[in-house]
Amino acid sequence: MTEFIYGHWPVMETLRASRRNIDQLLLSETADTRGIVGEILAIAAERSVPVKRVPRRILDDVTQSTTHQNMALRVSPYPYVDLEAVLALSKKRDEKPLILLLDLLKDPQNVGTLMRVADAVGVHGIIMQERRNVAVTPAVVSASSGAVEHLQVVQVTNLVQAMRDLKEKDVWMVGLDVGPNVAPIDKTDLNMPLGLLLGSEGEGLRRLVRDTCDLLVSLPMRGSVASLNVATVGSVALYAAWQARGWSGWAHA
Repeated sequence: MTEFIYGHWPVMETLRASRRNIDQLLLSETADTRGIVGEILAIAAERSVPVKRVPRRILDDVTQSTTHQNMALRVSPYPYVDLEAVLALSKKRDEKPLILLLDLLKDPQNVGTLMRVADAVGVHGIIMQERRNVAVTPAVVSASSGAVEHLQVVQVTNLVQAMRDLKEKDVWMVGLDVGPNVAPIDKTDLNMPLGLLLGSEGEGLRRLVRDTCDLLVSLPMRGSVASLNVATVGSVALYAAWQARGWSGWAHA
């Protein structure tokens, strides 16, 4: 089974990460080879990846998209990892675990945006339920600008069980929620072994997921609209968690 990763940055990062088996780079017959395309071709040559020129309609067909930017990379499926690999990365970096858990998110754009931010703040892994949750598809890779290729993503059968497993390893489960009795995020110390839970678009956290959380936090809002997109909420929360750790790992200029 193969997939086609498309777009300049997704293709670039897939090549750079080199975690998948890469069969071939398809390039439009009319594509200019200067700039970033030239950089991609150079990396492909370093990786001994065959390059084939094809009509644009072929790229439209294999990617099922018109936003492929004249290229597609034929690759093996996304390499998911297990929970132990996520915890091992935390230990290797000598950092408290910082894990993002997604409760049945379905929009590839939201998931891709969250993955891009997760990479930016240095999360150790992302956990998603296998059923009823978007997987790491080429659309998600595209929405993340290829950042997911550098992340450790775990697919689990049961998200609540994964939460319980993490709690047994002293990782705190903190869910993003709304309501009068939910503490604002700035009143909660996030500098701890942390699993950050985000609920699905429109529905939020499922009841059992919410009940399994150790803490619930919310983002303060003062505007007329009393809700935010899940990718926006998650992005703010991820940066708040990183800030609580003193921006650890950031190489200051």
